[in-house]
Amino acid sequence: MTDTVLYEEMRPETFRARIAEAPIAYLPLGTLEWHGEHLPLGSDGLQSQGFFIELARLAGGIVLPMLFLGPDRSERVDGKEFYGMDTYDQPHGGGFTQLDGSAYWANDELFEDILKAVLKQLRRAGFRIVVGHGHAPSKAVFQRNIEQWGKEFDLELFVCSRDNEKDGLGIQTDHAAANETSLVMALRPELVKMDNLSPDPDDWPFGVGGQDPRTHASAQVGHQAIEMQGQRMAKILAESLAKLGNDS
Repeated sequence: MTDTVLYEEMRPETFRARIAEAPIAYLPLGTLEWHGEHLPLGSDGLQSQGFFIELARLAGGIVLPMLFLGPDRSERVDGKEFYGMDTYDQPHGGGFTQLDGSAYWANDELFEDILKAVLKQLRRAGFRIVVGHGHAPSKAVFQRNIEQWGKEFDLELFVCSRDNEKDGLGIQTDHAAANETSLVMALRPELVKMDNLSPDPDDWPFGVGGQDPRTHASAQVGHQAIEMQGQRMAKILAESLAKLGNDS
């Protein structure tokens, strides 16, 4: 296989070679969203794209540029919009807080239209399988339409979730807490600054949901999750490719 897996970096001959080897597209569902004081605003897309790069090297296929628009819960209070972690019951006084840097919200209908346009273009380009994963509300929209869109666009569609992910080794199973922090530590350690979080265990990190990243996150855990999930998804995709080959 050729070394390049990022769609935007490919010349036509590279694209032709990789899609001939495995017609799989990986769609990172990102945001530009507050992920605590310790993680970058693009954490959702950086994690999903970083994981997909590793998966593409195992299973073949091509990694798409990350999306940064996505749906989320939303509220309007006194004429001001709040969404995502803005609406989380914050430990520092409660209520709604517009968190710095969040700039990604789109309603479900618009986001569905974006995803449908992406899928139509990918099928036209010759892909047969699309894997979408990332920001949880974006993934939920993708996942609930898998059967319908699979038929509409003649594609096999997947996300990277498991039925039970309580072991902490899933891909993006919390918000800026132990799981996501571990993944960013493994994929982009230079972007993590744990010193930005208070060392006081009673001072909960603002806008963080899940296990405490100060005590439960590590690059080792992130690498373990990426390895385990990569092997699991590579097997699923190999089986799907084999089925497509048998059906053709």
